[in-house]
Amino acid sequence: MLDRQAAKNASPHATAELCRFVADLQFADIPPRVVQFTKGLLIDWLGSALAGKGAPQVEAIERFARAMGPQDGPSTIVTSRRRTSPYFAAMVNAAASHVVEQDDVHNGSVFHPATVIFPAVLAVAEAEGKSGREILTAAIAGYETGIRVGEFLGRSHYEVFHTTGTAGTLAAAAAVGKLLGLDAVTLNHALGSAGTQAAGLWEFLRDAADSKQLHTAKAASDGLLAAYLARDGFKGASRILEGKQGLAAGMSRDADPTRLTDGLGTRWATEETSFKWHAACRHTHPAADALQLLMQRENLRADDITEVTAHVHQAAIDVLGPVTDPKTVHQAKFSMGTVLGLIAVHGVADLDAFERHALTDPKVAAFRGKVRMVRDAEVDALYPRRWIGKLAATSTLGRSLTARIDEPKGDPANTLSAAEIEAKAIRLAAFRGAAPAEEIGALIAEFWKLDNLSNARDIFR
Repeated sequence: MLDRQAAKNASPHATAELCRFVADLQFADIPPRVVQFTKGLLIDWLGSALAGKGAPQVEAIERFARAMGPQDGPSTIVTSRRRTSPYFAAMVNAAASHVVEQDDVHNGSVFHPATVIFPAVLAVAEAEGKSGREILTAAIAGYETGIRVGEFLGRSHYEVFHTTGTAGTLAAAAAVGKLLGLDAVTLNHALGSAGTQAAGLWEFLRDAADSKQLHTAKAASDGLLAAYLARDGFKGASRILEGKQGLAAGMSRDADPTRLTDGLGTRWATEETSFKWHAACRHTHPAADALQLLMQRENLRADDITEVTAHVHQAAIDVLGPVTDPKTVHQAKFSMGTVLGLIAVHGVADLDAFERHALTDPKVAAFRGKVRMVRDAEVDALYPRRWIGKLAATSTLGRSLTARIDEPKGDPANTLSAAEIEAKAIRLAAFRGAAPAEEIGALIAEFWKLDNLSNARDIFR
């Protein structure tokens, strides 16, 4: 349901205005710092995609692609180096880059942009022979669109819907539409077709189901589908976002149409994106950082702590609360107790820690039982613009201890350096042997110089 005051202040046709911005966007319009930041996001995405190699969910989706798609084609599946059509490459790569929970996130929209945008853009760029500058421009168009759609849909949307699956479908459509050179009217048709396909529900968390990877796979491929259909004259709803029977009407109670056009061309939402440091759901990161700070400051071990209270925003309780006894490694990444247990016992919550200890270490399980979450009014009021880490603990000596993190590691005000981005990508690529250090190093160097690339067909050759 649209907020009445917000609707009054909105553009008479916010979706059309957003499409005009995407259609008119040129590489020269984008500040160099945003271009450079986007290259870092791409490198970060590549590491996450390669880390998805061998994951059962990804293997299943690739088997589907092999059965239903062409046996060869112009676009690369990065985990297997098989080539197929853009549609199926986007599908598999999007699933692969979301499975280890290391892909980027935008706080205000609670949206993971890279995992749906880069798979679609790179797959189409390879097929169409696009330049590096065109890739970067299209990706930024996707980020600017998807972030604003996520913000428009609001907090109520996220209670039930996985925003990366919903807003992500429109982000992928905008990015591919830009890459294909669609005009504003045709882009509007693409967003209409993307929006009517947008989906993704949180219920999978209760069953340790694999739906999260299906959300990203479908968002990337359905967005690509919508853009190609629009290019061929297929019409989509012009007010798919703010219309009487559009996304907001069906998926939100607090939608704000003004967010769709907020600062277009002056506010670069792309550079507000956060890198993920811990290999877990983003809602666990502020508390994980706060626990690390507390343990280092007080020189504590896991056995020195009798109970932990994570003061969190309501969405953290909504998403993490259903996971009380994780049965899979992926489900453990949505367990606050498991994440804090890994931090307390092993000092890190990285991919190796999850694989080796999340489900089998009795000390981690014991610590999990010490952890509870409570809604904190201050933290909840600041969310989603800011994700604050507040934590209280009691020691075995009866001491009451607290810690607070205002800028979790990876947030824009505490972002990763270029060296940290590279090291993370190399580490992720090595996780399941998807790429040797020499190969990932060469790709990293190529991506830092992407604006000099003349033809995307050369990227993975």
